[in-house]
Amino acid sequence: MGVRCCAVVAPLPLRPIGKDAAALARNVGWVRSEGDTWDITTSVGSTALFVATARALEAQKPEPLAVDPYAELFCRAVGGRWADVLDGKDPDHELKSDEWGQYFVNFQGARTRYFDAYFRRAADAGVRQVVILAAGLDSRAYRLAWPGATTVFELDRPQVLDFKREVLTSLGAQPRAERREIAVDLRDDWPQALRDNGFDAAKPSAWIAEGLLIYLPAAAQEQLFTGIDTLAGPGSHVAVEDGGVMDPDEYAARVEQERAALAEDAQQRPFFQLVYNERCAPAAEWFGRRGWTAAGTPLADYFRQVGRPVPEPDTEAGPMIARNTLVSALKA
Repeated sequence: MGVRCCAVVAPLPLRPIGKDAAALARNVGWVRSEGDTWDITTSVGSTALFVATARALEAQKPEPLAVDPYAELFCRAVGGRWADVLDGKDPDHELKSDEWGQYFVNFQGARTRYFDAYFRRAADAGVRQVVILAAGLDSRAYRLAWPGATTVFELDRPQVLDFKREVLTSLGAQPRAERREIAVDLRDDWPQALRDNGFDAAKPSAWIAEGLLIYLPAAAQEQLFTGIDTLAGPGSHVAVEDGGVMDPDEYAARVEQERAALAEDAQQRPFFQLVYNERCAPAAEWFGRRGWTAAGTPLADYFRQVGRPVPEPDTEAGPMIARNTLVSALKA
């Protein structure tokens, strides 16, 4: 369990990719809007790097919940603060804080462990089509032991997929399943794009929406769930990270606080301006009403299962952990 992030894949020299983080923070792309665009270092894309940094920090622990050997490499490909925090050169980084950062790192370790186990169960059940929605820097096509004849479909914006491919190609990494990139925005007709790339709706499939729903308005969440339900044949699996919404007044206040903080310090990390704070329905309930057998595990309960401390409700990290539920479902 003490394997470090770079023990599995030997790091090769990578050139920095993207612009200076401070300059990027000033870009209007940080703020969500309908029809907005972004890449791996801006807006929603930057959150993939933040989460990858947390996964890399989890892998540095003596007994990590999950080890993603590629997370550190993605961060080093961009460089700057993303690499500094891994090297201990940025001790004031929010991921290093006792009040919030340690719990977020635990969160990413626990979430990765949960969804890795979910995919293993689906594979053991005979599923050979895997769909990763908003794939970001997900490396499961490369690090999980997929059975033969498995196809992993990765859907995301072209800039994000290009970045990941460039880094992994420079490392000489090879996927452990047939990997098909589908460059599409999930606000567009992604089901047709999936079919066009060889997805067979008549066969069972395994779906994942990890760290995604909060970046979609409720109507888009509904469309996403409907697309999964329509394309998933009998025997299909789905797993979702589901989050409750904040009180509207509290959410509005946090957005304003964040805007003020960003105006003073461009290196502050935006979050509340990137999310919609909407929910079409609890995921377990939505899929359960449509014939799926669904079960939700509150994130706090899963923390206890895997031996990680749960923050108190009145702490900075408390509401973040309390709002999240890990959901998996099986279609009869």
